[in-house]
Amino acid sequence: MQTRRHFIGNVATGLAGSLATGHALGANNRIRVGVIGMGERGVQLTREAIACANTDFVAAADVYSRRLDEAKSLVVGRSESEFKGYADYRALLEDKSIDAVLIATPQHLHAEHFAAAMDAGKHVYQEKAMAFTVEHAKLMRAARERAPRGVVQVGHQACSSGQLADACSYLASGAVGHVTAIHARMFRNTPAGKPQWTRPVYPDMTPDNVAWETFLGNAPARDFDPDRLVNWRLFWDYSGGSVHENMSHQLAFWNKAMGLSIPTAATMTGGIYLWKDGREVPDTMTVSLELPEEILFTWDSGFGNNYLGVTEDVLGTHGTIARGQQIRYVPQRVNRPGGSELMGQTPTIPRAHMQDFLDAIRNGGETACPFELGYRVSVACHMAVESYLQQRTVRWDAVNEEIV
Repeated sequence: MQTRRHFIGNVATGLAGSLATGHALGANNRIRVGVIGMGERGVQLTREAIACANTDFVAAADVYSRRLDEAKSLVVGRSESEFKGYADYRALLEDKSIDAVLIATPQHLHAEHFAAAMDAGKHVYQEKAMAFTVEHAKLMRAARERAPRGVVQVGHQACSSGQLADACSYLASGAVGHVTAIHARMFRNTPAGKPQWTRPVYPDMTPDNVAWETFLGNAPARDFDPDRLVNWRLFWDYSGGSVHENMSHQLAFWNKAMGLSIPTAATMTGGIYLWKDGREVPDTMTVSLELPEEILFTWDSGFGNNYLGVTEDVLGTHGTIARGQQIRYVPQRVNRPGGSELMGQTPTIPRAHMQDFLDAIRNGGETACPFELGYRVSVACHMAVESYLQQRTVRWDAVNEEIV
């Protein structure tokens, strides 16, 4: 088996694997699912999958042995002895009876796990943000092209929501008019003394119970550090911070609704203004994305006050689409004096995004959040991060597909 240190280079030179062949589903059209990454998000996705009809959770891979033990408790309708747990995800992918893989690992490992799963002939639900860097996005695209029959769903769940249907209806009606700006916000708060995003380090997080080199993947080599293992979201080696975790969701929603392109330019400012706890990613920030559609997408975020919540406003000459817990249309009286305010009416079915993925495996067709959408959103997010790290506006060279 190839080492993870050489994985990215091997993919780039076409040595990562063969074309995906796929295989027929089992009896009763059941889908056998394996999960790579059994942290909090991996557990949530597993619960969603097994709550869908004719879906079996049969295997999991994780670098931390405790998570594999806990994963057994999620097994439904079969003996725990039939469940297989792996410290090495590649062993899971070698099981030809597994139809689909849910990938919920830290962001720096997405490209490695996605490409390997595609090359193994699996359908893939890839947690967001899809790609960690532009290089990773291109490697994932190459893997996707090697496996054209594989189903891919990127984990931007709002793309399967009733709100998306309502937003598309408002836009298609012409009642919004010419859109020039989208203002988005994502603000949270936690009790004093409880830093946002931090998770406890358990006593059994030791080198004996953690496959540390597997966790590092192609990230810089470091001595074992359980804090980095469990709080990876706080460090640039493994995470794009809140931009990748949160802005990606909000951008993906409007990308889906409006068919937005990769930004021509991105600017991000901010810093660690509140949580001086050793984290590297900012807790307060503003992002500005200049889109080819001549729309300015701005995103403000912070972890010290939740008054502004999680909202977006699409500003058009004839009306506004305001999205939060609900979605509504508000007319601009200057251009639509007789227009009426509308409240979204389309419900979101439980587990809609996961069900959409499983339905696409069984029936064919494109998923609600296909690879191409995840690609565009990932590049936009990385542009913002690069702007912050380089302390300048960065631009997208669409010809060479690189940040300049």
